[in-house]
Amino acid sequence: MRILKDFKIPDFKLPKLKMKEVNEIEEVKVDYNKMKKIQEGRKENYTPTEYKTIKEIFKRSMEKYPNNVLLLEKFNHKEEFKEITYKKFGEEVINLGTALTNKYGLKGERIVIIGENTYHWYLSYMTMLCGVGIAVPVDKELPENEIENVIKRSKAGAVIYSTKKKESIKKVQDKLPEVKYFIQMNSDDELQGRNVGLNTLLKEGRELVNSGDNSFEKIEIDPNEFKVLIFTSGTTSNSKGVMICNRNLAENINAVSAYVKLYESDRLFSVLPLHHTYESTIGFLLPFAMGASIAVCEGLKYIVPNLQETKPTAMLTVPLLVENLYKKINTNIKKSKKDGLVNSMIHVTNALKTVGVDIKRKVFKEILDNLGGNIRIIVSAAAPIDAKIGKWVEDIGILFLQGYGLTETAPIAALTPDFKPKVGSAGKPVICAEIKIDNPNENGEGEVLIKSETTMLGYYEDEEETKKAIVDGWFHSGDIGYLDEDGYLYITGRCKNVIVTQNGKNIYPEEIELLLGKIPEIKECMVYGKKSEKEDKELIISVKVIPNMDEIQEKYGEDITKEKIHDIIWEKIKEVNKTLTSYKAIKNLEIKEDEFEKTTTMKIKRYAELKKDEK
Repeated sequence: MRILKDFKIPDFKLPKLKMKEVNEIEEVKVDYNKMKKIQEGRKENYTPTEYKTIKEIFKRSMEKYPNNVLLLEKFNHKEEFKEITYKKFGEEVINLGTALTNKYGLKGERIVIIGENTYHWYLSYMTMLCGVGIAVPVDKELPENEIENVIKRSKAGAVIYSTKKKESIKKVQDKLPEVKYFIQMNSDDELQGRNVGLNTLLKEGRELVNSGDNSFEKIEIDPNEFKVLIFTSGTTSNSKGVMICNRNLAENINAVSAYVKLYESDRLFSVLPLHHTYESTIGFLLPFAMGASIAVCEGLKYIVPNLQETKPTAMLTVPLLVENLYKKINTNIKKSKKDGLVNSMIHVTNALKTVGVDIKRKVFKEILDNLGGNIRIIVSAAAPIDAKIGKWVEDIGILFLQGYGLTETAPIAALTPDFKPKVGSAGKPVICAEIKIDNPNENGEGEVLIKSETTMLGYYEDEEETKKAIVDGWFHSGDIGYLDEDGYLYITGRCKNVIVTQNGKNIYPEEIELLLGKIPEIKECMVYGKKSEKEDKELIISVKVIPNMDEIQEKYGEDITKEKIHDIIWEKIKEVNKTLTSYKAIKNLEIKEDEFEKTTTMKIKRYAELKKDEK
């Protein structure tokens, strides 16, 4: 699962640890026989749910969990977290849906949703899934030209946007005459031209519902109907729009319910962007189906205080965040001069756990309290993670799970069961999916192919790419991996044309190459991710360029140095960078003097070129 948000992790401030010795902790005196019985655990899947649509889930949760808290959010940093119940949420979904369909005539339309994680984002998305039209979640970090393009490409009839995106939307409005309405979240503005506040729609919808209008509730959902459009990368001609249906999303819920047990008492911590299916499906729709709650993080710099305030039990994240927490906590342990004690207690508690006695959460309570005290599950996806970090998470008493999938699988294709996790693995194929390795090498590695009920309907307005991606029902992921003897999947590489950064971003090099190819001074180029020599090993977006010497010599003279050629091309690249989202910007340029190695169809052999760098 490839996360699109630009993750910039701030410093975390953690209190100095005191840490008691094991024999000083009163709570670890346990009934060993009872503990062993508990630890023997489950060896088979849980009974999965059998939902067909998200509206079915919506109706059930409204009936079963009306008084449960669904969302906790701070609408003002200086105030406390506000609790919103399932009942209020459900009523407002119906009110908003009624207004959008009956008052504003948007039934069946594509509606863009753009903004940070906030109550009105959840509300808008659920309303779309329950019968308004097609939801188009958009990355709020996109520059204005890309926001404009994605609105045009999706043929959106309306745009729902957060207050923080107001200026961006205002700048592109006049270029989007086909959009009927621009709807601002958390606004009471009455309809003026094409602009209206979402609170006004809620009020108008409520009036219609109170007068007896139940038409929105009666809308029936075809499980296979196109309901969500997500652009996987940018909005140039090379980007892909993924078409997802209700069945895809519902099968994600069914699949996860077989491997991971969530309870009404669980609370998920929402820190990843909702425009991506990982967060919107597993971080929202899954807990919604279980009657659980969601605590919305105010922002990355508030992660630790928000964890301590809301005390969540589970968190979906990407490797970069887990790695950062790992480093900060261990730095704090060393500063407190408790590293020797902690390491010895890890050995002791691991030994006890092998004989069925698990006292980790009691022994490492002080560390866990830094994360709110109740975290029992951390799920890492979007990119591979160092297995030793996952092992450490489990060493301190947190269940560490990993998932695998893509936007095209909406997103879950594999997941580690909570009753039989394997740190380092991307998990087992979920119950509605098959995974096989195509053309494996001597190590069993090959392209990961997926056949699943969660697989997309296809690429938006691109039948040719759809046929390439889905062959005989098998989705070609482009990822390289292998299956072990227990059927667990391990991802060892990525497809030849997708760069996946450490924090889970996916970057299609052809998209950037298309723009660089317009520079007259560039003859050919290849964009790739170069491993940093720094400790974080983050990929640096780099480009190998063969200069167009005829053009350069004509413009700048024949007597020109290599350094000058580099400077000329770098200045041109910087201009292109201004049009790109920050994480796609080229950071490194290499002037190539020989030709690229190519296939018979004149495509650059990327792996062959990169292997040259390793020699």
